[in-house]
Amino acid sequence: MAKLHIFDMDGTLLAGSACLELSRRAGHLDDVEEMEERWGRGEIGHVEFYELLLPLWKELGEEDVAGAFAEIAWLEGVEEVWRDIDARGERSVVITLSPQFFADKLLALGLHEAYGAEVMAGGEVVPERVLTPESKVYIATEVLERLGLGSDDTVAYGDSSSDVPLFETLDNTVAVNGSESLAEHAAVAYRGNDLREAYALGRGLLDAGVTRPLSPTGRQGSGGSRP
Repeated sequence: MAKLHIFDMDGTLLAGSACLELSRRAGHLDDVEEMEERWGRGEIGHVEFYELLLPLWKELGEEDVAGAFAEIAWLEGVEEVWRDIDARGERSVVITLSPQFFADKLLALGLHEAYGAEVMAGGEVVPERVLTPESKVYIATEVLERLGLGSDDTVAYGDSSSDVPLFETLDNTVAVNGSESLAEHAAVAYRGNDLREAYALGRGLLDAGVTRPLSPTGRQGSGGSRP
């Protein structure tokens, strides 16, 4: 039976964030580090973040984006994981709050589908095209319905509070270098720099076929937490 593997990007597939690396190239790293901290504290929203960010990127070109993608600190084994998923006839998807134009570059490494904020450097922000943590649930649900799969056929990999809604919804979840805010929602946890090891934990969840009953809210109950 087909399976679906859903990956967050920033902090899960790479150390740091795509927005910070792009901002480094644009010469605005300090500004955007402060913005990300404010974003993380909830002082600015997802739309406002991009309204402040995109003008700082107006000089970025395709060469800058490609350079950032090539030099960013990816976890080891990303391509190997996606090749294995493909060889098994399964699907790999990335859902990120970072820009779609950056996530799309993962398709060349073997990823099947990428979803991110539909923004452009120096462009205008369309609020409906900026993703939120809740967007991850909506997108995952649409992909599952399209593929004819259920939650027990799916494993999600994430690292932070932006992954909480998806982790609350799914049974099979792997915290990859996860934050404290994600800990209680993860079925298993991995710390390290090799995605192949986190993927092995995800495969173990799928192979075990463990499911949990729906909570009264309609979401799946919580799994075990990481140490």
